[in-house]
Amino acid sequence: MDELSDVLASVGPRLRELRRQRSVTLANLAETTGISESTLSRLESGGRRPNLELLLPLARAYGVPLDELVGAPHTGDPRVHLRPVRRHGMTYVPLSRRAGGMQSHKLVIPARSADVDPDLKVHEGYEWLYVLNGRLRLLLGDQDLVLKPGEVAEFDTHVPHWLGAAGAEPVELLVLFGQQGERAHLRARST
Repeated sequence: MDELSDVLASVGPRLRELRRQRSVTLANLAETTGISESTLSRLESGGRRPNLELLLPLARAYGVPLDELVGAPHTGDPRVHLRPVRRHGMTYVPLSRRAGGMQSHKLVIPARSADVDPDLKVHEGYEWLYVLNGRLRLLLGDQDLVLKPGEVAEFDTHVPHWLGAAGAEPVELLVLFGQQGERAHLRARST
């Protein structure tokens, strides 16, 4: 029973650290999850015992598996169990499970009709894209670019941007995203 108590006691500090790494306030998290700020605060401080009713919305809000929130022991299974997420008509397949820091995803954008009006967005971070299949239309500030398979783009996400398929075919790409303006750094050894 001591092992269970230790696991439950570690949930609060893990939740607090995850929230701080993502620079999320208790108020923002409460709005996203529907859990009151006071309950979230007590959960993080250990004054409230974690349960599935609280942990499931938090795992969803952070985009992490439930076992990462509770610190479940590693099973020794080396396979990555990808859980695609559909958002704004696109499919995101997380390729990394690290909370905060650099995130990697495979993104599948369906073909769009010609009458779609792009809605450029800005947010914190820095993005790196690699087109795998199809043609990607990237609106970046006042630029309108089309990237083909094998092409790469990187940009500060404070610049208004929009991604979409540039033709009748869906587009697949790899995306690296750093929340606090972290850039992808490529290093090559000389031969």
